[in-house]
Amino acid sequence: MTSPIRSPQAPSPALGWLLAAPALLGTLISLVLPTGQSIWLSFQSGGVLKEATFTGSSNYTELLGGGDWWRALGFTVSVTLLPLVVALVVGPLLAAALDWGGTWVRWAGRVVLSLAVVTFSPVAVAMGWIQGMDPSASGVATLVQGLREPVTAPGAMRLLVAAATFGVVCALATMAFLPALRGGRVVPAMLVVAALVGLTMIAVGLQAFSIAFVLSRGGPERTTETLAQLQYTKAFAHADFGAGAAVAVLTGVILGVLGIVATVIAVVSRLSITVTARAGAGAGPEPQRVAQGAPGSPAFQQGPPAFQGPPAFQGPSAHPDPPAFQSPPAHQDPPAFQEGLPERRPGAVGIAVGVVALVVVVALALVFTWPWIDGVLGRSGFQGRGGPEIGLRTHVNTWVPAVVGAIISVSVAYLGALGIGGLRPLGRRSEWLLLAFAPWLFVGPAPLAVANWQNMRNLGVLDSFFSLFPPLLVSVPALLVLTLLCKGLAERTDRDFFSGVFLPSLPMAGILAGGVTLLNAHDLLWPLLVAQDNTLFPTPVAQVAGLSSYGAGAPDVGAATPLVVVAVAVIAVVAAQLWYLDRLAVTLGGSRPRTSA
Repeated sequence: MTSPIRSPQAPSPALGWLLAAPALLGTLISLVLPTGQSIWLSFQSGGVLKEATFTGSSNYTELLGGGDWWRALGFTVSVTLLPLVVALVVGPLLAAALDWGGTWVRWAGRVVLSLAVVTFSPVAVAMGWIQGMDPSASGVATLVQGLREPVTAPGAMRLLVAAATFGVVCALATMAFLPALRGGRVVPAMLVVAALVGLTMIAVGLQAFSIAFVLSRGGPERTTETLAQLQYTKAFAHADFGAGAAVAVLTGVILGVLGIVATVIAVVSRLSITVTARAGAGAGPEPQRVAQGAPGSPAFQQGPPAFQGPPAFQGPSAHPDPPAFQSPPAHQDPPAFQEGLPERRPGAVGIAVGVVALVVVVALALVFTWPWIDGVLGRSGFQGRGGPEIGLRTHVNTWVPAVVGAIISVSVAYLGALGIGGLRPLGRRSEWLLLAFAPWLFVGPAPLAVANWQNMRNLGVLDSFFSLFPPLLVSVPALLVLTLLCKGLAERTDRDFFSGVFLPSLPMAGILAGGVTLLNAHDLLWPLLVAQDNTLFPTPVAQVAGLSSYGAGAPDVGAATPLVVVAVAVIAVVAAQLWYLDRLAVTLGGSRPRTSA
């Protein structure tokens, strides 16, 4: 007689705490301490060219009582509005059209939209628009000429930012809404995703720096100055760390509130992400029923079961399964863990709508990005060799710190996600642990730049290759996404932790690492602060430096997107879109996802 095979043993919750420890430590070192340091600096004056002196709340009184802060805040919010509308209107409509068009239309949309993400560089796009300043320029590029006058500059900048970011905003918003259409409760899921996308857009807009800095430097007469530019001007141009830190703290408070609200929405709505199996395929985690020893099962929340039957015959109840190796009838499974809902077959109308919607959005994106395309192709005469030469050393300065920084920050976040979302040390309340990270969910390099720059100076590593590495040790956005994914996988797998949670979530960690790499490589603010030696310039800084010697020929607009990097990124992104991201489903409260066709 064969001895019964027991279901996988659930890992100890203590392991969950252990895996979450690096994320907590990384947050403490690279987020909490610099935040406290920024607050302390904001009560001082000077600190760069002269010794810092304690001044109490005078920096805040001057900012809030004067016009600089409110003008910059109002303009920054206004610049964010048009991209926000694009994300919340065009994004869900295009996602719905692509989903209605069926698998092939959806795949085509994902591939085309991926190009907008891979090739987007804020500095390069802004440089493409600068060619419109030429009196002989024509077409959409002439919109930039409105930046010459204080009266027209704010409106022109709003339109320029909306046009420059139209393609990447459409792409990212559509990719965020598509998984919500695959959940069992589509409308609530779409509303939750819309809330998270909206909060993200506002938070990103509040930290906008690169495009406005390249196009106008905040002028004319400071009419296009954003919050990040105001902080940069006060802290580094005016050499007053206290005033710059005060701007950073006020901005950080707003970002902290947005991050907490977004995290609470995700937790209260019981949002989770899972990977659906393709119809007729055995790959991927099975969203059917949860084994008693699995991390997401009720038995795991309550402790080890008193008795476990043979898994080959075990159903959701304690009774033995029917003979002849049959599984229990489908209606006996808990609804949250049944096989996903079948995907509907598209009709001719759905295919037509999806294709037309994609063509219209792509056409608009091409029109709005034409100045950049023209600069990359060299048709405008804007391409040249002004400023520092952009060669192999520049690309090493750009991509090595970007890749290493992404691997570190996403790896730390992934360990935390496995601990919090996969092993669930607090049971059903485990997601509330994300509140410890929530205030920094949307915090980028800008709000912590003053404190981090001071730390680099104190360590004596300014103007060194080491200083080019991003100072953040944990990616909190990656932690949130991966935690929700690990949670969804743990709730729906009947496998052990390694094969049911770790392996299916590992590709997402790699995808997020790629995304963070692109963000790091195209960031302008941090390397602009720490690198003064032109042999250390990464590509965005080298391009900006070249603008000052425009008469000698501007730097290469396409230098930020070298052909080899773009080719590798496109291959990786297309593979990820078709074989992984297209199978993601966003669910609320355990609703059933829809299987792929």
